[in-house]
Amino acid sequence: MTQTPDGAGLRVAVVAAQFNRFVTDKLLHGCLETLAELGVRSADVTVARVPGSFELPVVAARMARSNDAVVCLGAVIRGQTDHYEHVAGAASRGVADAALATGVPMGFGVLTTDTVDQALQRAGGDDGNAGSDAAAAAVQTAHLLRSLGH
Repeated sequence: MTQTPDGAGLRVAVVAAQFNRFVTDKLLHGCLETLAELGVRSADVTVARVPGSFELPVVAARMARSNDAVVCLGAVIRGQTDHYEHVAGAASRGVADAALATGVPMGFGVLTTDTVDQALQRAGGDDGNAGSDAAAAAVQTAHLLRSLGH
């Protein structure tokens, strides 16, 4: 059984996409609520809004310079073009690359869904809140890295 990580003393950045804000605002709410439950002080949380999920990685990498963890939130909903694949792939690859390049854990709360309903279900609906899950993963990984030392 995994122990609940203690987020006290951690500095956490949250980078949230504005595109599909009706979904990302719900992800952000769940993320901030979970960070507070884990003991991360609101004064130690910085929120930055970016235009869309494509812009998450570059801002996440910059925010990693002064934070112990970064949480990336977005919603890419399939449309009738292949734009979905490009944005979803670039966001996931970019966030992973930023984490590896900086050594700072990145919680990945970017929804990639076929429909708006699926996105809403994963943003606080019956399927939970991916923003909350991403926050918990980022804090847990930051806690683990701290325990491993430099």
